[in-house]
Amino acid sequence: MKTVGYAAHSADAKLVPYHFERRALRPNDVAIDIQYCGVCHSDLYTVNGDWGPQPYPLVPGHEIVGVVSAVGPEVERYRVGDRVAVGCMVDSCQDCDQCRNHEEQYCRNGMTPTYGAPDRISGEITQGGYSKHIVVREAFVLRIPDSLDLARAAPILCAGITTFSPLRTWQVGEGTRVGVIGLGGLGHMAVKLAAAMGAEVTVISRSSRKEAEAKASGARGLLASTDRQAMQAAANAFDLIIDTVPVKHDLNVYTPLLDVDGSLVIVGQIGPLEAPMTTPLVFGRRRVAGSLIGGIAETQEVLDFCAEHQIYPECEMIRIEQINDAFARLAEGEFAHRIVIDMASLSVDGPAPGAAV
Repeated sequence: MKTVGYAAHSADAKLVPYHFERRALRPNDVAIDIQYCGVCHSDLYTVNGDWGPQPYPLVPGHEIVGVVSAVGPEVERYRVGDRVAVGCMVDSCQDCDQCRNHEEQYCRNGMTPTYGAPDRISGEITQGGYSKHIVVREAFVLRIPDSLDLARAAPILCAGITTFSPLRTWQVGEGTRVGVIGLGGLGHMAVKLAAAMGAEVTVISRSSRKEAEAKASGARGLLASTDRQAMQAAANAFDLIIDTVPVKHDLNVYTPLLDVDGSLVIVGQIGPLEAPMTTPLVFGRRRVAGSLIGGIAETQEVLDFCAEHQIYPECEMIRIEQINDAFARLAEGEFAHRIVIDMASLSVDGPAPGAAV
């Protein structure tokens, strides 16, 4: 299947139109016409080589929604015309204990990311959703509930599941006291999801500037981490803190906010942090943990949960030719919404290779 997308050809290059081929359908494959694709900080970091060398040319994008255009002969769950989604992974071994436990993201043999990784069968490099079409194994295709707006659903495939999974793992429910550090793309989804679960949610931010946005997302209030008196008064105030900060930072500011047996879960930063002080951990039996996306079953659960509660990310729609500007804005800092590409802005034929953008 010939298709077109936008790819980076090196760590310091802009994304440009790129013509390539998707694999022919295997018996258990689903072909999808992509309608929308979310833009994630992970796309920026991966394309820039911040997480290590990449197999360029690279088409990013792992928040993908669209419509089934064809299915292999062994596909049972999907038909042409179905509304579907693809998230951060497109395969795993399907045989280890983690895969059998529906946690493919922790596959003992390594899950296959949606872009930038060798296909488990052919070895060709996976390419992501900044493109017109994608072909994915049926087991890694998700169903979009009829009541979800496709144009706003894409970020649920990453920002949604990344924050939903620890909320479920730590059994957040009615009355759970949840703090959310940061009100960016991940943080605002954490607030919405936790509030819908019945939690008492507080946003923790460097200043009170985003207090109105925090409350609009479902938070009871905002705690400014630079306000020493307010932070001291909030000691032991939370059962769970979701840390969405995507850069190196100091956890010691936040761990005293946990109650006894409380947990701070890192979902933003992948890499180094400031050295932790063990005193608040030891004297409060507090924990620092990490969490990666969720399995396929849990990702379907968050899609269904968002449909039931009509939870959507705050989305800004762009055309594909605006993607480099969007990356530049992401690099400048966090903002409390997600960017989504309307893939109707990319024609099937696409611009000529190397065309200016």
